[in-house]
Amino acid sequence: MGDAFIRHIELLGYEKRFFPSQHYVYMFLVKWNDLSEKVVYRRFTEIYEFHKALKEMFPIESGDINIENRIIPHLPAPKWFDGQRSTQNRQGTLAEYCYTLVNLPHKISRCLHVVNFFKVRHDDMNPVTDSQIKKPEVFLLPKDSKKNLTDITGPIVLQTYRAIADYEKSSTSEMALKAGDMVDVVEKSENGWWFCQLKNKRGWVPAAYLEPLDGPDESEEQEPNYAGEAYVVQKSYTAVEEDELTLKEGDTIEVIHKLLDGWWVIRKDETTGYYPSMYLQKAGEVNTSVKSELRNRGAPPRRSTIRNVKSIHKQGRKQISQETYRRNSKKYIQNQRKLRGNSQSKANVIIEKNEPEDNKPKAQPAVPPRPSKDLILNRCTESTWRKIL
Repeated sequence: MGDAFIRHIELLGYEKRFFPSQHYVYMFLVKWNDLSEKVVYRRFTEIYEFHKALKEMFPIESGDINIENRIIPHLPAPKWFDGQRSTQNRQGTLAEYCYTLVNLPHKISRCLHVVNFFKVRHDDMNPVTDSQIKKPEVFLLPKDSKKNLTDITGPIVLQTYRAIADYEKSSTSEMALKAGDMVDVVEKSENGWWFCQLKNKRGWVPAAYLEPLDGPDESEEQEPNYAGEAYVVQKSYTAVEEDELTLKEGDTIEVIHKLLDGWWVIRKDETTGYYPSMYLQKAGEVNTSVKSELRNRGAPPRRSTIRNVKSIHKQGRKQISQETYRRNSKKYIQNQRKLRGNSQSKANVIIEKNEPEDNKPKAQPAVPPRPSKDLILNRCTESTWRKIL
């Protein structure tokens, strides 16, 4: 059958182990050319040493001679102390690294260094454990970030999308698109910027410019929630379109519909409109450097501003008008007021009913009639009737 090679590597998640000391290992599903599938466990320090050796083996492809010739992906060095947070945050980088590694030229992706590193080891099948130490804790990637294992036939991607119009990038981290380009979406961010790959190019693309091949992606969007979620404005924005809202930093609003293009429908008092989700933060949530960095970028384009009549978004998507948002939002607010008013009036009625009763004089007990002389003689003791008679 020839030499063994890897046709797919997928990151499944990571384990927190406690023997011989607490540490973390990543879980990889490795699919081989003989259709076998194996799960292997590797520490990040091992992966980084493997990466450094791979760069030394292929100095041209690693960019050591000319940076423009680099095709081997980057991999950040391990931190001085790798805790659970850094282990978890690194998963996206590792998933992309494995995706790129498998798709490198065969002289790299199928070399013995790669094949041997991902071969099943003895401790992959029988991890070293201690019955006195608690069992490892497993943390799997969310289901929406990877395909079902039985459906995987190629590299790890969420979906293939098509560009509905030309897009010119405005920064080095973005990627330009031409109408009709097919891109693989590696990461979907709720701020409306998606990380995509097109051949050897990678970068952030506005979700508004992408559509799935088989039909509108409205099934991925949540239904409107007119009860609203409390958010705080982290960056001011001045409305450009009529259906957008102008808000200042620090304003408190309610999000009633989260849309995929990163423009959410929000409510401020009784007014509804669109606002960039990347400038909002959930009330009570702690600010992070990643979110701060995203807010320094410009808001992504809205789908409604892209002119392309051939887009399936125009043909098949269920559109909700701003008037519908406004009407349903007002209806919800009015219903809430009625409920509060009814509960308050009921409380007042109870108080009013109780007040007259409290003011009434309390009834005095009736005085029994004095017993007759015969009754006292017949029923009382001798000592009693002698005192009374």
